[in-house]
Amino acid sequence: MRFADLLLAALLACTAAGTSAQSQPVPDAQVAEERQVLVMLHLPAPHFRPDSGYSGAYTDNTGHGARRRIAAELAQRHGLTLLSDWPMPVLGIDCYVMQAPPGVARQSVVAQLAADPRVEWAQPMASFSTLESSSVRDPLYATQPAAKFWHIAELHAHATGSRVQVAVIDSGVESDHPDLAGQVALQENFVDGSGYAAEKHGTAVAGIIAARAGNGIGIEGVAPGAHLMALRACWEEADHGTRCNSFTLGKALNFALLHKAQVINMSLGGPPDMLMKRLVDVALARGVTVVAAVDPQVPGGGFPAAYPGVIAAASDHAQSSIPALVVAPGQDIPTTVPGGRWALVNGTSFSAAHVSGMVALLASLHPNAPVKRSDFWGGSALAGGIDACATVLHAMPHAAGDCACACAPVLSSKANKTTE
Repeated sequence: MRFADLLLAALLACTAAGTSAQSQPVPDAQVAEERQVLVMLHLPAPHFRPDSGYSGAYTDNTGHGARRRIAAELAQRHGLTLLSDWPMPVLGIDCYVMQAPPGVARQSVVAQLAADPRVEWAQPMASFSTLESSSVRDPLYATQPAAKFWHIAELHAHATGSRVQVAVIDSGVESDHPDLAGQVALQENFVDGSGYAAEKHGTAVAGIIAARAGNGIGIEGVAPGAHLMALRACWEEADHGTRCNSFTLGKALNFALLHKAQVINMSLGGPPDMLMKRLVDVALARGVTVVAAVDPQVPGGGFPAAYPGVIAAASDHAQSSIPALVVAPGQDIPTTVPGGRWALVNGTSFSAAHVSGMVALLASLHPNAPVKRSDFWGGSALAGGIDACATVLHAMPHAAGDCACACAPVLSSKANKTTE
């Protein structure tokens, strides 16, 4: 039996074992979000102290009560319903979710709120979706591209992403999956109305980034030494689509920054969003590397992939106009899914996961320098995109040893430069 047949048989056997954990869909979420707005109120500096054990809860109840009264008064004045709120100390704001009644023009309400001097800014609630494709090619093609093209077993002799904190802002991750046990350092839920759930998209992204190596089962993550933050800001719906919104993503980004994430993976896309832009700006200013999936259906790649400073990941060069584009595997990727299983996935979501894993490898080699697009060495999209061996060995202070993969010319080049 050919290797591809054996791989397919093993994959189908794993898929047949167990049942997938089902998340609870958020009822009428899309309809509700179309009428929701976010209102930001100024947050006094004493609200957050660097020496406090902040975990997302309020620490100045008096100040919070005063701001919530202001929010309630604003909601009443504009005929809105106050739904929820969350402190975002990295931006110096409290974020309030309000909902307009049916038939009210949301943009008009946003403009009225933004004109109030007590409001930092107001914006419509934006909707985001993960970037997974449902198309599947010949299943006999199913090999792990990170192993076939990137030679990750060789790379792991030099770097594993050891102790690098990678925030996976996505749907829920099955942290006790056999290939992920011990890889998830913490998990938090930012989706109102449902508890933390193990879901397909988040589990698949997590596996590509950091599945355990050398355990004799499943796959091998690009950065098996990384520590994952499984931040559930997205949820699966009845049609198996995976969605998020400005508020859930904003809460997760705020949490990732407060908990010292070094890499933030967002395998999703949507419209330009002020709250997320502000939080991404803070992340980049702090030296955090932000990786996002290109939306191939949107000219320019969509948001946040095309936002300045974000590393955009795609499975081909179709969005070559994006300055920070990196090409990585995104088709027929075997990875972890709920129920202790494995499956094939497709889409730029999973290109982003590969890139985040590579960023973790580089970050472990240079812990005090942020990873940028210029740190990646290019390659053919047909051969896995990034020349992963060249990228890692070029980042090493002193390249040593033999390299049987694509980085051999780089190694030789570095040796020549050393002797010049």
